[in-house]
Amino acid sequence: MSSQPVTPSATQIDQAKQAIAQYINSIDSNPDHREGAYPYYLFHDPGQPIMGTVLMFHGFSAKPHQMWRLADYLFRNGFNVYQASIAGHPLIHPAKNWPQIDLKPEIANPLKEKASQDPVLQTFIANLSNNPEGAQLNPVQQAAVVARLVSIEPRLLDIVQAIETPNDPDFDTYFISSHLDYLTNGKARLAEIDSIPGPVYTVGLSVGGAVALSLAAANPDRVQKAVTYAPLLRVYGEQRRQYVNLTGPLDIKEMGWDPNLLFPVGCFTAADRFGSSVVMSPPSIESLKKVPIFMVLTENEDAADIKTNQAFYEETGAEQDGNRYYLYRAMDLVPHPMVDPTEVSQNMSNRFWKSLYQETYRFLTTGDVSIPNMGSLDEDPKLPAVPPV
Repeated sequence: MSSQPVTPSATQIDQAKQAIAQYINSIDSNPDHREGAYPYYLFHDPGQPIMGTVLMFHGFSAKPHQMWRLADYLFRNGFNVYQASIAGHPLIHPAKNWPQIDLKPEIANPLKEKASQDPVLQTFIANLSNNPEGAQLNPVQQAAVVARLVSIEPRLLDIVQAIETPNDPDFDTYFISSHLDYLTNGKARLAEIDSIPGPVYTVGLSVGGAVALSLAAANPDRVQKAVTYAPLLRVYGEQRRQYVNLTGPLDIKEMGWDPNLLFPVGCFTAADRFGSSVVMSPPSIESLKKVPIFMVLTENEDAADIKTNQAFYEETGAEQDGNRYYLYRAMDLVPHPMVDPTEVSQNMSNRFWKSLYQETYRFLTTGDVSIPNMGSLDEDPKLPAVPPV
């Protein structure tokens, strides 16, 4: 299914630019604004036909420019593009500004007191604080920390059930959470382009992929298609997920794509909660059956749970309903952040990025995807060429 081009007027474009400028001004006036993390847009001149507007969301701890090459490619080939920021990420000080989940003080404070009296745990946390580059714990360390926490506070295993079970009534009893900010922020960014006629397509990577899906679910009449690269609907691996959900109260921090910015584990907990309880909720899944989805995954995953994404894809509609799916095999050496060829994760990068861009374009314009082209290092000559690095 393809859409006919639309031609926005000068007034319609200006209204969107003014709305986005107001948002950018609010970031700029915040003393915590984060250098290089501002949203931006690529709009064609008024009176020029466009194929629609692509609303893009970057990954957790990254910045909008994470997908600038894809944005540029889609803009060059007939789309307006708005590279938005996911909630809180235009700001520094993640503990204060990013969505996160933490135990309520009446539960967290006694736990912190017990942890502060445990010499083994305190030595570990002190060593971690003195070595920010090692803030990303390996699986052995994660399992050890979880075991130590449970040994000093056994009821944590009961409490964590409230966060790992979607819509558990005890969640609000134990936790303070701002995970819904991801959807609230996404809706605000969508509203900023309300004046531009024609379809909207949401595109996102990792947590941004979850935001793209949540917006499509909340606005199935406005969002015509959704493209999601390795959406983080659930943290990869049960051990990692339990670690994320248990260690928030201890103020342990991790490092993401910005080496100058450490975030509390509770921020990652909020991302997991948003995907598992909001995007994967029954109403959201039912709504997404109306919106064609192109989902791209990789077997070399270290953040988003693959089986969860595959099950979600099946629940939201079969291929005859418009959904499309591709999985990079392990031998392709494609990592979780798969959009920019210069981005390296786990010593891997995506050599198939040009075909990924072409097939994203094909899906947005026709609703179809060529599986052979996705696995090819050569571009399809029938589709717009992708500029080299």
